[in-house]
Amino acid sequence: MMKPQVKVCGITTVHDARFAVELGAAYLGLNFYTGSPRFLSVELAREIADAVEGRAVLVGVFVNAPSAEVQDIADAVGLDLLQFHGDETPEALAPFAERAIKAFRGATDEADRFEQVGGFLFDAPTAAPNTPLGGTGRTWDYSTLAPLISRLAPRPVFVAGGIGPDNVRSALAQSGASLLDVCSRVERAPGVKDPDLLSRLFSEIASYEEPHVP
Repeated sequence: MMKPQVKVCGITTVHDARFAVELGAAYLGLNFYTGSPRFLSVELAREIADAVEGRAVLVGVFVNAPSAEVQDIADAVGLDLLQFHGDETPEALAPFAERAIKAFRGATDEADRFEQVGGFLFDAPTAAPNTPLGGTGRTWDYSTLAPLISRLAPRPVFVAGGIGPDNVRSALAQSGASLLDVCSRVERAPGVKDPDLLSRLFSEIASYEEPHVP
């Protein structure tokens, strides 16, 4: 059985990027949404990209950004995948096709509309108006994601939302996901990763065994 792969999102420093990769992060999330406390300039993102030297898949996070802006940033930084966390339509994401990861709040059938994208991410449902887009640390019922993962296969699906070392095993078991997105539950402050929490997370994953299905 392949161990779950981890995307450490909200990376803002070269140090955190290198540390996450050394622990085993397969993906690094770089946030280009100006409304986020984890927002990165293109220049700093390029430094991070150079520092990890292709040892992880670089995922740019965007929210309702114009297609031309997304493409310019992707080219300048050298992004591998593009995660869309806003109200983007299937038509808006069509130019990016398999490079696109569409993010949703909660396990929603809206994913069925996005036939051309290469993957999906499901985060905690919206709790109230003006809720921040991701990075809130809220947990949710991960088991509601299991039917969607089966239906959307073989395209990759990330489970996100309030996942840290204390609940990573239950999130994996409940959702059936093999791809994780972690952010605020492995931080000291927004954009500042906690080395102990990250280390504990990867330790938990290393010893995780998928529940047996009769």
